[in-house]
Amino acid sequence: MSRRILLTCGEPAGIGPELAPLALASGVDFVWIGDPRHLPDGTAFDLVSAPTDPVPAGRLPVLAHDFAAPATPGRPDPANAAGVIEVIARAVDLLMRGEAAGMTTLPINKQALKEGAGFAFPGHTEYLADLAGGAPVAMMLASTTVTPPCRVVPATIHIPLTQVPAALSDQALEQAIRITHAALIRDFGLPVPRIAVAGLNPHAGEGGTMGREEVDRIRPLLDRLRAEGLDIAGPLPADTMFHAPARSRYDAAICAYHDQALIPIKTLDFAGGVNVTLGLPFIRTSPDHGTAFDIAGTGRADPASTIAALRMARQMADQRR
Repeated sequence: MSRRILLTCGEPAGIGPELAPLALASGVDFVWIGDPRHLPDGTAFDLVSAPTDPVPAGRLPVLAHDFAAPATPGRPDPANAAGVIEVIARAVDLLMRGEAAGMTTLPINKQALKEGAGFAFPGHTEYLADLAGGAPVAMMLASTTVTPPCRVVPATIHIPLTQVPAALSDQALEQAIRITHAALIRDFGLPVPRIAVAGLNPHAGEGGTMGREEVDRIRPLLDRLRAEGLDIAGPLPADTMFHAPARSRYDAAICAYHDQALIPIKTLDFAGGVNVTLGLPFIRTSPDHGTAFDIAGTGRADPASTIAALRMARQMADQRR
């Protein structure tokens, strides 16, 4: 049996437990790590002692991880915060030891983890980077149902908008570009990646009349990278980068800040978008949505993004192999 994808349980009071059995429809061979008590009643599952243990078709393979308390949909319990964190760390350990092919993480709630276990990271991405020894990483959101595909990488992530101009340093932008370039080759099978870089200001600064970041900082950096042989377009006005003809001209777009990147992909492919952490020594994807406490336990959870994330993890693992 080939190595499986690991599906971490995420916040047990959210929709994660409902998504796990629904994700069997992906056709991807995966194993769920979590507390079986948190799965919906009637879930057909088998406990496994290792990620590669066989399980009959149609049954959810479960690598059990005991939590402190049961789960009530929509009401996160601080007692379970440590278990959520431990499951992520356990999955990374299995990956680093070569016992699995990649991981797909179900959504966590950062506030619940902070209040219940003192979680010190802004989110999954930063925690995974820390577990990987401080590897420089980038967050990519990738579509799975639109053509041409939409792949976006914000060079700055979870910071106030007022802090973006200072945080968008030459180092931060160059790191995002280089990590994305390497990942497109290694994980997406694109030997000569084409990268588009959005400007920070409206109309990419319009020659300096709407801000000088593009003229003074971004363009000189891109010129230097182009001189190295990277195929880079920009800085480009972000408002004309994401219609279909524009997307056909690049493989990934580097954006200046969070919403500049996430608004277009969530508009184009809300249900099929996948979050991919680039730069890690292992593969990590996740659905592009949160814990959805408001619908947890109601049977209305949509597994489309989780299924897309599992399939992308499998494709990336096969590409690396």
